[in-house]
Amino acid sequence: MTQDEVHILLVEDNPADVELTLHALRNNNLKNRIHVARDGEEALDFLFCRGTHRDRSFENAPKLVLLDLKLPKVDGMEVLRELKSDPRTKAIPVVILTSSKEEKDVVNGYHLGTNSYVQKPVDFEQFRETVKQLGLYWLVVNEPPPTDAFSAR
Repeated sequence: MTQDEVHILLVEDNPADVELTLHALRNNNLKNRIHVARDGEEALDFLFCRGTHRDRSFENAPKLVLLDLKLPKVDGMEVLRELKSDPRTKAIPVVILTSSKEEKDVVNGYHLGTNSYVQKPVDFEQFRETVKQLGLYWLVVNEPPPTDAFSAR
């Protein structure tokens, strides 16, 4: 793994949820390199190698995005829309991990291309187990498409 390689992009503005998610991943032997974006604008800059992340390369795209919906600056649905509409990032699996149980959020998320929609459990142990299972599935079990699978041919 290169210094710039990130396996998980966690897009979350709630500091408690960030810490809990990082704790769950690291304590379950998912010690992959994790980058935290605390708002939607930062997530887009990271994904599209612009702004403070302009020195990054698309070749080091994250293997998984854990995306909250209620974010400052740019909301999670817009992040998802931009990510899934660009051939360079379309293949990156996105799991919406949010407290929202609104049906319109579930429907819109899948319409825009999310790979999974998970409501954050309120219980600490359930939250930890959910994050563990997400990490294991998407980083160990799942077989992702090649990084150039959606590029124009």
